[in-house]
Amino acid sequence: MNKQMLTIMLILVTIFIGFGIIIPIMPEMVSPFHLSMMLMLYSAVSFLMSPFWGALSDRIGRRPVLLTGLAGFSVSFLLFGLADGELWLLYVSRLLGGLFSGAATACAVAYVADITSNENRTKGMGLVGMSIGLGFIFGPALGGLLSVFGNQVPFYTSSALAFVTLMFAAAVLKESLTKDKRSVRSERRASRWTAFAGSLKYLYILSFFVSFTLAGLEATLQYFEIKKFDATPMDMGIMFLVSGIVGAAIQGGVVRRFIKSGDESKVVGIGLVLSSLGFFLILFSSSLLTATIFMTVFASGNALIRPCVTSLITQKTKVGQGVASGLSSSMDSLGRIAGPLMGMSAFHLNINLPFLIGGVLCLAAITLVIAFISADKQSQLAESAA
Repeated sequence: MNKQMLTIMLILVTIFIGFGIIIPIMPEMVSPFHLSMMLMLYSAVSFLMSPFWGALSDRIGRRPVLLTGLAGFSVSFLLFGLADGELWLLYVSRLLGGLFSGAATACAVAYVADITSNENRTKGMGLVGMSIGLGFIFGPALGGLLSVFGNQVPFYTSSALAFVTLMFAAAVLKESLTKDKRSVRSERRASRWTAFAGSLKYLYILSFFVSFTLAGLEATLQYFEIKKFDATPMDMGIMFLVSGIVGAAIQGGVVRRFIKSGDESKVVGIGLVLSSLGFFLILFSSSLLTATIFMTVFASGNALIRPCVTSLITQKTKVGQGVASGLSSSMDSLGRIAGPLMGMSAFHLNINLPFLIGGVLCLAAITLVIAFISADKQSQLAESAA
């Protein structure tokens, strides 16, 4: 693994830690409504801006957009820590975080697509998925564990981590998109909806559902476990830490080493079944131990899905990698907009409902995998005939 890949992985872990680090702390600071709204605001801005950042990186290169995203992201968390509970400043911080996270995320995935061949794309995207999964899972873990030193400590830590990552990236990260390739990509720039076509549209919809169900879980899990066994922020940190380690091991080991090109669709289907099982098992949580085990089952399924879907998108796309990655990031963000809204609304109706919905949706999403396989075969036959 080269230095560029390690840097991209560090960037992705940093960004996705930022999404989840507030989750175990904010129930101590704001109402469930404001927690859901902040999660939604962060993701909504990221959704709107990711295609712009991706297309911009196709024109001017990945490196300047990545560094801009990291700098803004660091400032957003510094502001979050300084807000000291001021509600309007918390919202402003989340808005800035979403704005700049979109720049870093879309360009990081496109960067990996630039530096890997089609044969090695799944391995590269396995590392991308591992990094995103680490951030998603370790964000809440870090927030819960650091909260014992004060509610502001996790935010200052996240800001410092982003700044250190920025300095490291500025020193070692080389441009992956040469000027001659930029000019070609610029000529064929596409909007996000141009990329949303053919067999790939099923994968983009699947990306939405994966993030939708995960964000719904993250927005409601602590409130659910409080009712089940009086879970504390520290308990939530332990749960996410253990499940994160298992998920990272699967993405960095199983996905990267054993899944070959062409096997991705089958692995996605297995991941959806595991995620669904995890959702249903969470309903039977009765202690920190059982809750951690059930959360780990869910995380294992999620760990199989993400890198394989991302790999397939970057292999099959007909537009620039920046645009394709920007749309993928946008669908991910759209899921994180709607997920907390669904989760909290369902939770207020019945505390079990968000997890029942998540489990059913994961099973239903298998039909998207089947539709993709069918459409992709037809596309390949049409290309062969031509």
